[in-house]
Parts: sequence; C-alpha cells; structure tokens
Amino acid sequence: MDFVHHWHERSFEKKLLLRGIELSTSKFYSWLGRYGKDNDHNGKIPRDYWIQDWEKEKVIEFYLAHRTDGYRRVSYMMLDQDVAAVSPATTYRILANAGLLRRWNETKTSSKGEGFVQPLKPHEHWHVDISYLNICGTFYYFIGILDGCTRYMVHWDIRTSMTEDDVTLTIQRAKEKFLVSPRGSSLIMVRSSLQKTLRSSFACQV
Repeated sequence: MDFVHHWHERSFEKKLLLRGIELSTSKFYSWLGRYGKDNDHNGKIPRDYWIQDWEKEKVIEFYLAHRTDGYRRVSYMMLDQDVAAVSPATTYRILANAGLLRRWNETKTSSKGEGFVQPLKPHEHWHVDISYLNICGTFYYFIGILDGCTRYMVHWDIRTSMTEDDVTLTIQRAKEKFLVSPRGSSLIMVRSSLQKTLRSSFACQV
C-alpha cells in the first residue's frame, strides 16, 4: 500500500502502478479497506450462542450419570431438568470430543482377514472343497476333503448333485476310513492306492 501511495503521489497513475506490480484493482482496494487494521479478518468471531466451557462440563457430568439413556435422550432430559439447553447434535459433539461415545462397529467380531490358523497335527482340521467336473460331456460335482495340516486328500467323491446330504455322506465316508484298532493306533490309507484310484477315475475326463 505504501509503495503504491508513494509513487502515485509523484504523478504515476494508480492503474499503471498496479499493472506493473501485477496486482488487480479489486484486490488492491480490498487490501486498502483493511489497511492499518489487525490481521484477524479470517478468525472466528465468538457468537452469543456458542457453548461455554461450564456448559460442556455440565453435559459431560450429566451424561456420566445417565449413560444408559443415550446422548439424544440425555439432551431432552437436561432441557427438562434445566441443566443445559443444547441440541442432540451439540451433545453428541461434546461427548465425542471427550471420548465418551462408543461406535457401534468398534468391536470387531469377525475373524475375516486374520488368516487361517495352521493345524499342528493331522486330522485336527479338514477342508471341504466343491468344484465342477466335465466328464465325457456331462457335468458332475467333485467333493474333496483335504487335511489342513498335511494337505493330504483324505477322501473325495464325484456326485451328480451337490446337496447337504451329498456333502454329509462324503464326510462320513472320510471318517470311516480312519478306524481305531483295539490297540488305539490309527489305520491310515496308503496314498499310492488313492492316487491310483484318482488316475483311473479321471481317465475319461475331457
């Protein structure tokens, strides 16, 4: 401002000066209107309806004594009891800033994304997988049971349908393969015989 006034008083046109310093006329007069004033034009101007600190303390104190009622009901209760005249939205902001509100989804109840806990022993956990098969132009359902620890194919079956009974029957047949002898030892199928059966069954697959 002082620079423009200084050279304007020495017979320089104001528009020519503003063009030389690449300053628009509107911005110059806007700055001129604030010249000599404190630079607080962008600061918040206190309003008479703003919540005072003592009112915030009253809201928090009342809510702590009525936690089970919720912030919306608490707002109207405070209004009826002449504690504080605040809206539910204001009550919510005060309590949220104080860290007193618990979000409905803060507690994670789902184990999704945590990964699979690998079993440490065979037959602690079985996986059941179902997929389509095209055998000689006809679609069937392949139901396989895989051991989670050893990744061994415990049992599999090919069926024409995929109902609950089909899956249950396949699981039952897998359980029957692991009989317990009188001595208590588990009788495990030999993998080579299962692989041989797999090769013969898939020989006609297209």
